[in-house]
Amino acid sequence: MNEDTYRKELTPEEYRVLREAGTEAPFTGKYVDHHEDGMYRCRACGEPLFSSEAKFDSGSGWPSFTDPAVAENVGTRTDSSHGMERTEVFCRKCGSHLGHVFDDGPQDRGGKRYCINSISLDFEQG
Repeated sequence: MNEDTYRKELTPEEYRVLREAGTEAPFTGKYVDHHEDGMYRCRACGEPLFSSEAKFDSGSGWPSFTDPAVAENVGTRTDSSHGMERTEVFCRKCGSHLGHVFDDGPQDRGGKRYCINSISLDFEQG
């Protein structure tokens, strides 16, 4: 899809987060306290990204996962915006911004915390 198509298919807030690397406010996303079994997919292109089995309550205000369900669908890159150095998480199929990954996740599950914007995701129960 081209940017005009994304602008037409996504709400302005979805576009701001997914295509312009924005962030939704903490504790406002629909998947923060979501506990159903299934797959979280990219809101922009539908690629499977994270399984509910990897979701955990980090207390951060955003849905958090220990690892991607389909590693080849999730990419990372350095993000030096806002005067800090972080690791951005993005969808490899469409390039949409998902969130950031940190090294403060559950140590017994690999130590990663994929901190993902709810608005970047769709959920498929299953």
